Amino acid sequence: MPTESRKERYTFLVERSVYLKAGVHIGTKIATKPMRKFIYSLRPDGLYVLNIRKIDERIRVAAKYLARFKPGEVFVTSSRIYALKPVKKFSEITGFQAVAGRTPPGKFTNYLSEDYIEPEVVFISDPKLDKRVMIEAAKEGIMVIALCDTNNQTTFVDFIIPANNKGRKSLALIYWVLARQILRERGEIPPDGEINLTAKDFETEVGVSV
Repeated sequence: MPTESRKERYTFLVERSVYLKAGVHIGTKIATKPMRKFIYSLRPDGLYVLNIRKIDERIRVAAKYLARFKPGEVFVTSSRIYALKPVKKFSEITGFQAVAGRTPPGKFTNYLSEDYIEPEVVFISDPKLDKRVMIEAAKEGIMVIALCDTNNQTTFVDFIIPANNKGRKSLALIYWVLARQILRERGEIPPDGEINLTAKDFETEVGVSV
């Protein structure tokens, strides 16, 4: 019997077809140098395509890492409209602190502010839109995890999760998969257990403008 290939042995957190349908792999027409290692191909229309296996692998690693922290030690935020509901639902499931929308300046730097917190990790959806939060975290030595599309610069990002961080369905699926996997890593649900919400529950309603 021929040896089973590495590709055949790999098990995705959700079916590969689910990732494809949500478009988590669809990038932009720009590929920055740090993101090229996550790119699978270039489509005829000029859009770069991310490697789905690398997306899945990075979600696994991020979940394992985030599961080590107490809820109050992780802060999640995003300024992108399509990420607001995913961030809220992610926070509900994991218990992590979150701001869905604009995070007040000085949240990690102004200890006199009533909004001041001291997280160990900051998780953002887009290094471009969440740049100020990312830089403040980096200045304070706080670990930054970010969803990064093909066009993102990653100077202040400590751990990249390559992904389409602009699409409604993509953001919903990624946050849902990550939330479920964190609960699995914590032992709150079995290794193959499910949560009481679906990826659809994380999805921003159609009609919300960006």
